[in-house]
Amino acid sequence: MNTRLFGRLAAACLFVAASFTAAEAQTRPVQTHRVGYPAPRPAARSTYSSAGTSTGVKFGIKAGLNVADWSGDAVESLQNLADLSQGSVTREMKPGFHAGVYATLPLGDKFSIEPGVQYSEKGTRLTGTLPFEQLDFLNAKVTATARMAYLDIPLIAKAHLTPGLYLYAGPQASVLLSNKARVEASALGFSAYQHDFDIKSQFRPVDFAVTGGLGYQFDSGFGLSAGYDYGLSSLDKNNRFDAQNRVIKAALNFSF
Repeated sequence: MNTRLFGRLAAACLFVAASFTAAEAQTRPVQTHRVGYPAPRPAARSTYSSAGTSTGVKFGIKAGLNVADWSGDAVESLQNLADLSQGSVTREMKPGFHAGVYATLPLGDKFSIEPGVQYSEKGTRLTGTLPFEQLDFLNAKVTATARMAYLDIPLIAKAHLTPGLYLYAGPQASVLLSNKARVEASALGFSAYQHDFDIKSQFRPVDFAVTGGLGYQFDSGFGLSAGYDYGLSSLDKNNRFDAQNRVIKAALNFSF
């Protein structure tokens, strides 16, 4: 065989082999590692979705302030009486507190369900003064306060607007734990009389309401919320008067 022809065939074979090797190298993924450094690990998935909701069930505790009052025909009649008495009877919102526990069950990225149980103080307050200008120097006052305590059982739905920010609304059943009317009298700034009357038997044992509001949940687990309870049931057990609970709430919570 001619040596020149043999040399040309060998060169052609080397060229073809080099071409296949280069093509195979291009199809393989390129992985670069520095000597002495471990290979990078895949990033861990976040436990919170883009809406700020947890991918699993979370439990929490909450507590906050109540500002309560009554609304209805009976309250309007009482307000008319106050007007006739030229302001000698005034109605005030009663302060209180609430505290309880809850569970958050996510339903996708944007929604969740949150059942809960909490102790909650409600009621109203009336303050009367003597309608005689000649006795104004006594600063005599009589205060009657409905001191109601409930076990609230809300079942709310939460819509997550942005990471952390949400709206909530849902039904609520409330079991009456206690209800006492406190009557106080004072003059010249000194307490002259105070007595509590148990009136629980005169009120309905269960109250129904709708609740709703706005909240923000931080990544640390802490959260803030503000809402309103709108009572649907008449409070009087014997239907002698018509009045419903109204409660403004502000709370601090922690999810874990």
